[in-house]
Amino acid sequence: MKLKLSALVLAATCSLAAQAQTEIQWWHSMTAVNNEWVNDLAKDFNARQKDYRIVPVFKGSYDESMTAAIAAFRAGNAPAILQVFEVGTATMMASKGAVVPVTKLMHDAGKKFDPAAYIPAVASYYTAPNGQMMSFPFNSSTTVFYVNKDAFAAAGLDTNNLPKTWPEVALAAAKLKASGHKCPLTLAWQGWTQLESFSTWHNTLLATKRNGLDGMDARLVANSPLHVRHIENLGNMAKQGLFVYKGRGNVPEATFVSGECAMITTSSGFYGNVAKNAKFKFAVSPLPYYPDVPGAPQNTVIGGASLWVMSGKKPEEYKGVAAFFDYLSNPDVQSASHKRTGYLPITMAAFKKTEESGFYKQNPGTDTAVNQLIRKTTDKSRGIRLGNYVQIRAVEDEELEQVWAGKKTAKEALDSVVKRGNELLERFEKANKG
Repeated sequence: MKLKLSALVLAATCSLAAQAQTEIQWWHSMTAVNNEWVNDLAKDFNARQKDYRIVPVFKGSYDESMTAAIAAFRAGNAPAILQVFEVGTATMMASKGAVVPVTKLMHDAGKKFDPAAYIPAVASYYTAPNGQMMSFPFNSSTTVFYVNKDAFAAAGLDTNNLPKTWPEVALAAAKLKASGHKCPLTLAWQGWTQLESFSTWHNTLLATKRNGLDGMDARLVANSPLHVRHIENLGNMAKQGLFVYKGRGNVPEATFVSGECAMITTSSGFYGNVAKNAKFKFAVSPLPYYPDVPGAPQNTVIGGASLWVMSGKKPEEYKGVAAFFDYLSNPDVQSASHKRTGYLPITMAAFKKTEESGFYKQNPGTDTAVNQLIRKTTDKSRGIRLGNYVQIRAVEDEELEQVWAGKKTAKEALDSVVKRGNELLERFEKANKG
């Protein structure tokens, strides 16, 4: 009887302890190996303390999760933490009253938070004009170039001297095709890699007003002779079967992992998937560039996503979010995440820790993303922050698909991107004046 009573008391005590724990909803868009990473981060944080419990919830693609969060916020049941991809940054910054700036959150919770500790290109992107950091950098990435070294060797290509320029990529693609390869090159996140990062990598504006960083009255200029030349070249490669379009977003990545496509431009955050699932030797290289363009290569800009704190939550929830962000900022946690996923080590301390561990020497190319980002930026390459950017990306996809299908010239498509994109920018500016 005494044993039963003790067991009941213990169960009641455990139940009360569980009830006292503050639950924090975290909506995200990570899939496959990166979804496992997100779940492991929450599990580790939850095991380190008993006051808070982070609950990661997959809410679909970046577009879908952002749409769901807006609806949830209006209904009064938004999550405490929302992962938003970089193209949603201007929209989130303009959402007055919907978010709590991360600088304020950390300060109110008494947590040490120094924006200067973060990689400058990352911190500045998520910082408002008043100098306040608005969101917490999480899975920051940049665009890089992946190569199937086994496919290169089979085609008689030098695996120790990989393509550095676009003319070299075209020559390699021709040799791969001649050797029987059905998909020499494909592109993921085509608007991001072939227009946005392409622009900063070549020190060329994608939009006026320093690519939108200087104001909401920015307008697209992505139909310059250089942009037209590049998309025209890719269109010609598509006609020859040297470049094969495999879909929007990250859909083409699966064709690289399977060995179907030999080269791909995509996110550095793709590394974890390739390292775990590819059955061939591969390399991570810098983005190709045109050697005759003055100033190229310059620097790439960040992609990936950051974590936004939604307003309207209880004080204890905000304390829990601050504790979680503090955990995520730990150099050991950051370094381990960087090694596992290919996303950037968001603090310089984590970068140095990774470097000192010998990881970059043991895994050549894994420092490519960081090196592309920490170069000195110019007024044309600091970053791209435009309103209605999610819709602009969709326009880019639609118009580029017309080129790959041979239905539009590069100039026609890019002129349309600029015209349709600027209409979206004007609409955003009018809706958020003041």
